[in-house]
Amino acid sequence: MSDPAKTRRHAERVRELVASLVREIKDPRMGMVTVTDARITGDLREATVFYTVLGDATEQASTAAALESAKGMLRSRVGHALGLRHSPSLAFKADNVQENVKEIDDLLAAARHRDEEVQRLAAGKKYAGDPDPYKVEEPEEDEPESERVGAREDLG
Repeated sequence: MSDPAKTRRHAERVRELVASLVREIKDPRMGMVTVTDARITGDLREATVFYTVLGDATEQASTAAALESAKGMLRSRVGHALGLRHSPSLAFKADNVQENVKEIDDLLAAARHRDEEVQRLAAGKKYAGDPDPYKVEEPEEDEPESERVGAREDLG
């Protein structure tokens, strides 16, 4: 098993290499691809590359097919650039960023709506207790100031 920092560095390098090599693929099925992440196993033998494709489902499917057909070329170029004894096998996985973004936006809109509803219900209401719930003890008039508990000494 290799060092986790070394594994992260190799994964980042794999992501950069695949992102640059994807532009060189001359397959007409290839769409607008963005490589979002890469993960590599601890033994540096298998790498998973996450990508997104701009377009509809047919463009995503055709891009997946183009990446699968170019997998051998990408593996040899990545392995050569990394300088490892064994080239890591590549697996491509579509990253559903657009769906995740839409879900997060919907959750944020629902939370915003609930916050507005709470603000509407709280408008004009008062707290049930005192405005300042912390009791402050009033000093007694006959006790000198210097004998009070916690009174500051004059440093002047």
